[in-house]
Amino acid sequence: MHPTDYNSIEIAQRLNAGCHCTSVDQASLSAELERVSPGFHAEVIATRPHLFSGSMVFVGNEHVLQMAELVKAVERVVALPAYQSHVLAWAPKIALHDPATRGVFFGYDFHVQPGGQSSPQLIEINTNAGGALLNAVLARAQQACCVEVQTAIDALLPGALGQQTPEQMFLEMFRAEWALFIQRRTLCGALPALRPPCVTSTNSPNTRLSTIAIVDENPATQFLHPEFVLFQRLFEHAGIDAIICDPGELEWRDGALWHAAKRIDLVYNRLTDFALEQPQNSALAAAYLADAIALTPHPRAHALTADKRNLVVMTDADLLASMGVDANTIACLRDGIPHTELVAADKADDLWSRRRNLFFKPATGYASKAAYRGDKITRRVFDEVIHGNYVAQALVPPSSRTLQLDGASVDLKLDLRCYTYAGIIQLIAARLWQGQTTNFRTPGGGFAPVLTMPVSQNEAPVAALIE
Repeated sequence: MHPTDYNSIEIAQRLNAGCHCTSVDQASLSAELERVSPGFHAEVIATRPHLFSGSMVFVGNEHVLQMAELVKAVERVVALPAYQSHVLAWAPKIALHDPATRGVFFGYDFHVQPGGQSSPQLIEINTNAGGALLNAVLARAQQACCVEVQTAIDALLPGALGQQTPEQMFLEMFRAEWALFIQRRTLCGALPALRPPCVTSTNSPNTRLSTIAIVDENPATQFLHPEFVLFQRLFEHAGIDAIICDPGELEWRDGALWHAAKRIDLVYNRLTDFALEQPQNSALAAAYLADAIALTPHPRAHALTADKRNLVVMTDADLLASMGVDANTIACLRDGIPHTELVAADKADDLWSRRRNLFFKPATGYASKAAYRGDKITRRVFDEVIHGNYVAQALVPPSSRTLQLDGASVDLKLDLRCYTYAGIIQLIAARLWQGQTTNFRTPGGGFAPVLTMPVSQNEAPVAALIE
C-alpha cells in the first residue's frame, strides 16, 4: 500500500486494522518520565500497568478537520447569551458567577464510526479532561513501526504544532488564564461601580503568577496522580511555585486563599465536584466567588459546556435557530453530535422500546460512571435511570484498533479525545479498551498517541488547525 493510493481516512482504517506493531519506545518513555524524578517511571508502570498502550492509533486528516470544525461550532453556540440563559436555568447557583478565565483542558470525546464515512461523532464534553501532559510525553516516545508508517512522510502527531511543544502550549495556556484574571482585576479597580460583582476581596494578588495549587480530592490516591507531578515540575521549571493538595488543606482568610503560609494565585481544578458543593471545598468556593483566585476550569464552564443536558440543546435544530444560531453551525452540530434527549418518567415505555439504540448517561456524570448501553441495561437499572437525572443519546458504536497480544489478534475499542483551549485543538489522544465503557484495565489498552495520516489532493492539511 502506498499512501497516495487512498485518501487519509482509508489509510487510517487500514492501519488500525492491519498494523499490529508496537510503536512505543520504552527506553525513551522511561527517560522522559525519569527526568521528573528517579524511579518515577517504574512507579507509574508498576501501579498503573494499563495506563499506556504500546501502539499508536491512526486517524484521517479529514476527520481531524471535521473534529476541529465541530469544536468551533460548539464554542460559537456556547458564547450566545440566549444559549447561556437557557442552560443556566438548570445549573447550580454557583454557575451564575461569571469569572474571567475560560477554563483549561476542555476535552471533546469522539467516536469514529466503523466504516469512517460519516463525520466523527461527539459523545461528550469534559471541562477537566485529564491525560494531556501524559499523552504529550507518550507521543515523544514513539518510533516508526512499519513500512506503511514510514512511507507516510507527511504524517503528524497532533499537538506537535510547528516548533512549539505541547508542554509550552500548556504553560502558555495557564499564563493566558492568569492574564485574563489580572485584566479583570485591573478593570474592576479602574471602574469602582463594577467592583461589587467583580470582586469582594480587598487583598488583591500580585500581577505576577507566583503560586499554583493543583487540587483534587486525596490527590495521591488518584489514578492520574502521576500527571499532577508532571504539572508540578512543569510549573516549577517555569519559575512558578506549585503544590499538589486536597481542597480540605486550603483556607479562606484575610481575603485570600492559603495553603499553610503560602498564598495561592491560581488553582488548577481537577475536582469532580463541579459545583464545589462538598464541605471540604468551601474555602475554594469562597475564594472563587470573591474573585480572589484564578480558578480553572470552573463551575460556569462545566455548566455551559459539560453538563450532558446541553447536548439536548445542541441537537435541537429548531431551538438553536430560535437562539440565533446560523444554518451552517446547526448543520455542523447535526452532523457531528448524536441526537440526545432528556430522560423522563412519562417517556419510560418509549425509551424502553428504543433502548437498544440508546446510551444512557447521568447529566452531570463523568468518567463513564453510572452510564449504560441500552442493549445491556436491565429493567431494574432502567427504572433507576428513569427516575434519575439522565439523558439518552443515540448509540454510536466506537471504531476499533486491532493489536497482537500474546500471539493472538485482539480488537480494542477506541475513542479520540481532543484537548482544547479557547476553541483550538492542542492535542489529540486515543483511549483503547474492552468492555462497555472506557477504562484503564485492558491489556494492551490505555492512552495511545494519534498519528494523522497524510492528505489527499482534495483535503486541506492538518496545519489548517492552527491558522
